[in-house]
Amino acid sequence: MKAEIIAVGTELLLGQVVNTNATFLSEELADLGIEVYYHTVVGDNPQRLESILEEAQERSDLIVLCGGLGPTDDDLTKDTVAAHIHHTLIQDEQALARLHEFFAFSKNKMTENNLRQTLMIEGGLAVQNPTGLAVGTLITEQGTTYLLLPGPPNELKPMFQQYARPLLEELFPQEEQLISRVLRFYGIGESQLVTELKELIDTQTNPTIAPYAKPNEVTLRLTAKSGDEKVGQQLLDSLEASVMALVGEYFYGYGDENSLAKVTVKELKKHKKTITAAESLTAGLFQSTLGDVPGVSDVFKGGFVTYSAETKAAFLGIDRSLLEKEGTVSEACAIAMAEQSRIAADADFGVSFTGVAGPDELENQPAGTVWIGLAEKGKPTIAFLQHFNRDRRSIRQSAVMKGLSLILQTVNKKK
Repeated sequence: MKAEIIAVGTELLLGQVVNTNATFLSEELADLGIEVYYHTVVGDNPQRLESILEEAQERSDLIVLCGGLGPTDDDLTKDTVAAHIHHTLIQDEQALARLHEFFAFSKNKMTENNLRQTLMIEGGLAVQNPTGLAVGTLITEQGTTYLLLPGPPNELKPMFQQYARPLLEELFPQEEQLISRVLRFYGIGESQLVTELKELIDTQTNPTIAPYAKPNEVTLRLTAKSGDEKVGQQLLDSLEASVMALVGEYFYGYGDENSLAKVTVKELKKHKKTITAAESLTAGLFQSTLGDVPGVSDVFKGGFVTYSAETKAAFLGIDRSLLEKEGTVSEACAIAMAEQSRIAADADFGVSFTGVAGPDELENQPAGTVWIGLAEKGKPTIAFLQHFNRDRRSIRQSAVMKGLSLILQTVNKKK
């Protein structure tokens, strides 16, 4: 079963938009036992898209197109594919009803071109869009199946998972399925992780191990091929146990959609603990990262951004003489920030970040010097000195990840 993905959009060729859809679709199709052989990006040009389609139909069983289903004149994917397979476009009544409901609710005037989003290819199956207005199509013609999806990832992903994937599973049943499990690690680089797991990787057959480096963390995708779900899970359990025996100290959670912030919030909720923060060099990034997690209000009471010595003294009540004597890039300052924020917010934990994001030095300390303070109710407050590399943005992100890791480790000690 060979598949290829065609991303349509001039903005992709210009580098204005990153093609994350191809990564998502490749992983999803692999889980279905469908191998992706080609990725192509083409601009909003019907002649060039037609040329790509002619090649694709000769080499692939499934062609997934993403982008070009919108209301504007350059959204020509449906028109081009329909012409390519000699079909016409028809209106999908369910998509049309959703379109009218959307504009009635928003009180905005609907322009005529919006009706283009409700068109699908005649003879195919409509693929509904739960988060947008552009309907997709799944259609097979002369042995080649075409799946048309919108370009925005926030529409494409739920549309594929809720509607397209079940259709593909029914259309292309596999005797063997690929069963995957994603393990997430923090505090170890990809090169070290691969070195520690070298023997497992070198001798892998079924299941397999695939490492992926991400900003400030590494993930492992374990994949088993089996005709039986239970057998596949047992294969993964055995491999995971071998992995954990070697690098388990760096493991923090499972899943593609998980994150260190989500796991930390989950553990805080589990133990009924609250948290606050005082941030200097991270300027609210830690609190913003927590705020991205649904339900964080159960554990996060709010916090402080104290970028200067003056605001550290004014907002947190830190003694000015301490700041003058020790400096803001210091263990003493990090401890005071964590303690005072925890007390002010009446939280179980207070975390602080102070240091040098760069690119210039501060208080004779080089860029990347970071102190992270951790205050816990009823315990002595401590601070950790870190040295991070790379640019300003990476230093700030690394500080946030380290802070989350320290909190998670501390909370888990209560188990």
